[in-house]
Amino acid sequence: MEQALIIGAGPCGLSAAVELKKRGIDPLIIEKGCIVNSIFHYPTQMQFFTTPELLEIGEIPFMTAHEKPSRAEALNYYREVANRGELRIRNYEQVERVERGDGYFKVSSVDRFQTKHEYQARFVIVATGYFDNPNRLGVPGEELPKVTNYFKEAHPYQGMKVAIIGGKNSAVEAAMQLVRVGAEVTLIYRREAFTSSVKPWIRPLIDSMIEKGLVQVHWNSHVTEIKERSIVVDIGGRQEKIDNDAVLAMIGFHPDRKLLFSMGIELSEETGAPVHNPATMETNAPGIYIAGVIAAGNNANEIFIENGRFHGGVIAEHIKNRIS
Repeated sequence: MEQALIIGAGPCGLSAAVELKKRGIDPLIIEKGCIVNSIFHYPTQMQFFTTPELLEIGEIPFMTAHEKPSRAEALNYYREVANRGELRIRNYEQVERVERGDGYFKVSSVDRFQTKHEYQARFVIVATGYFDNPNRLGVPGEELPKVTNYFKEAHPYQGMKVAIIGGKNSAVEAAMQLVRVGAEVTLIYRREAFTSSVKPWIRPLIDSMIEKGLVQVHWNSHVTEIKERSIVVDIGGRQEKIDNDAVLAMIGFHPDRKLLFSMGIELSEETGAPVHNPATMETNAPGIYIAGVIAAGNNANEIFIENGRFHGGVIAEHIKNRIS
């Protein structure tokens, strides 16, 4: 039987594992993708908004060539954390159920070859993040293959008419990269202007592109239908058809609540966050903890790597005291 099992090998899951090992507990991590799967799916050329020391876990230094670390540097750093900590990680394995037994939890999973596995653990830590669960537009045509919630790089869109839905950092950065490869970019945003959340060094660049006509923007607008070669946009109550080859729906993500419900974890009606004790990160389901952005509920912007990484130490200390 495992003393502790962690679902998710993102930075916060890795942090919990490192902190547990410091206290003599060797947890098993089950990850449905690769380690730090969300960071792996970030845009290829992405740079973090924060400095490297705020992404460090387990007191392992994060050395970078520049003030702001890149995606590639972050991937390298978290691989090093996993290797140095000799963490036990089962990649490409999806947890399907967590059931309570007599003094333990039975965790059922399936790997990429559809082989089923079962584990027993005294404590379970859910650190699943939210990046695999994009918000939906809820409009006809959303299922078309030209629509995606993820932007990897601009090259495949050269010469195409691309609509970007959203106006936060991910949408703005995608727009700028697409312009540079020769895409025809239309930005569709439900607000009347960009918010202060857009990175300050990016704002003048996107404003300049808009002023020069390199990016077309429709404020106070939303897409009402997506067709094979066009989209229909509500612009201040007026319906307009726009020629279109590809749609990037950069409208955010949400946590997977089905697994939480199946474990008996309640969600706050006010915030959508799992009911838990912030001093220990233990949920209303005794023996089950949460770590990272999943603790934020509906407002994913409240928890990042920078503060979610500290959940691991709190959880590890509480579990150690319960085992002692």
